[in-house]
Amino acid sequence: MKFERSDLLGLEDLTREEIESILTTAGSFVEISERPIKKVPVMRGLTVVNLFFEPSTRTRTSFELAEKRLSADTVSIAASTSSAVKGETLKDTAKNIEAMGIDMLVVRHSASGAPHFLAKALDCPVINAGDGAHEHPTQALLDLFTARQKVGRLDGLRVGIVGDILHSRVARSNIWGFTRLGAKVVVCGPPTLIPPGIESIGVTVSYDLNEVIPTLDILMVLRIQTERLTQCFFPSLREYSEFFGVDRKKMSRAKKDVIVMHPGPLNRGVEITPEIADGPNSVILDQVKYGLAVRMAVLYLLSGGELTSEDSH
Repeated sequence: MKFERSDLLGLEDLTREEIESILTTAGSFVEISERPIKKVPVMRGLTVVNLFFEPSTRTRTSFELAEKRLSADTVSIAASTSSAVKGETLKDTAKNIEAMGIDMLVVRHSASGAPHFLAKALDCPVINAGDGAHEHPTQALLDLFTARQKVGRLDGLRVGIVGDILHSRVARSNIWGFTRLGAKVVVCGPPTLIPPGIESIGVTVSYDLNEVIPTLDILMVLRIQTERLTQCFFPSLREYSEFFGVDRKKMSRAKKDVIVMHPGPLNRGVEITPEIADGPNSVILDQVKYGLAVRMAVLYLLSGGELTSEDSH
């Protein structure tokens, strides 16, 4: 059975069944990266372009490796080396790239909704690799996959997302994903960094990390998105770290088997201390590892690949 979507733009409009089908398909790709020859021919002859208008290390590299391991031809374009610097519009850039006969476009852009705009303008599938403060669907999918691998289930778990919720596309996608799969999500941070009315999408809000930590099965730590801050949201990084930074003292209140996640990049000593980021409860590098399998699954499914049999009922 084929995946019904022609694009992956966000998790907000995906059903539980669709999310689970992607995660199950990703499971079949994990072992490919453990082989001596890390390639399968399922996208041979197809061309994928990665169009990144914002800086990226993990997401861009992960997509490039995923494409190459599926045997696709891949081209990566940064905004600084594109005709955007000459005044070309996003639509014209994308339409010209599509005219060269590409089969899929992966796009990251600072404007919320940019991938949705391109999906309407282009005939080829579009994957959202992060749009402004809106969504980052493949990051959330890899977070869901990692949590499921480590804990064994998501239904009924209590997930805490701590930090700059207001500017975080990762937080939004994870809220949609975790709640849709049956987890309970609490967001925690300074009042100035919690979006007003966020309870309407099914989360609870706390402003006290010490109170929240003992209740959690999964602790997701977010960085302060200084590149998106347009005003002063808290007195200082030092004060933020004192109240919302995850350190040994706060973690002493946590469940022994709580898993600690972070989408990266880390600001060590601000939102998380090195001993926690590198400690036994951290699954941060597992997130990166599993992200490759998840992005392989997304590329494979959008290129017309079959869902894993147990999800094709």
